[in-house]
Amino acid sequence: MQEKERLFFLPGLLCNQRLWSPQLDHFKDKYLCEVADLTQASSIRELAVQALKQVRGKFNLVGLSMGGYVALEILRIAPERVKRLALIDTKARADSPEQKRRRRGLLSLAGRGKFKGVTPHLMPLLIHPDRMDDTSLTSEIYKMAEEVGQEAFVRQQTAILDRESHLDILPKIKCPVQVICGRDDLITPLDCSEEIASLTPSAELLVLEDCGHLSNIELPAQVNKVLQDWLERD
Repeated sequence: MQEKERLFFLPGLLCNQRLWSPQLDHFKDKYLCEVADLTQASSIRELAVQALKQVRGKFNLVGLSMGGYVALEILRIAPERVKRLALIDTKARADSPEQKRRRRGLLSLAGRGKFKGVTPHLMPLLIHPDRMDDTSLTSEIYKMAEEVGQEAFVRQQTAILDRESHLDILPKIKCPVQVICGRDDLITPLDCSEEIASLTPSAELLVLEDCGHLSNIELPAQVNKVLQDWLERD
């Protein structure tokens, strides 16, 4: 019996397997779905190395935000293992000085024993304003942050702060690439996804209306449909 294709998911900052619940439920019958643990290292390179050790053989790779940074680093390290690539609400360029300043501010907040204040600070940036009162959605985001915890958050933010640009990798990517972005994403704005799509051969861009940064849990049905089409693309 032929083994199912692997579908390997990379979570974003302060996220874990809960982030991908709608996709795991949707694809579990047809694909071997696995979610990487991206909490144990403080560099994007090491996170990519660790992720590669968590999955066997070739795989279809999906990364959101920080997970997208790790996905592009995987393409730098082991492009031969990636069958297809989906980048959701992410960017290939390095942080601007202003973005680095904000990240250091969050690290300072966590370092002062106020880690629980990080997620409320981030919430308006994570989801569309129309969903701020959706307690089923916001409670999942809070749960993920609590489960990831302060120490892993510091490691992840340090990795993001110190990462290098991945723009040089994009023209070299040979596999089918799907780029997805919420039009109202405030953390990795649409121009970041447009840049990725413009520089990557065979990339397709889908823009989700009335959607923020965590598009795969804000509009899961739409994202699942796009990912299904991407998985079936030659």
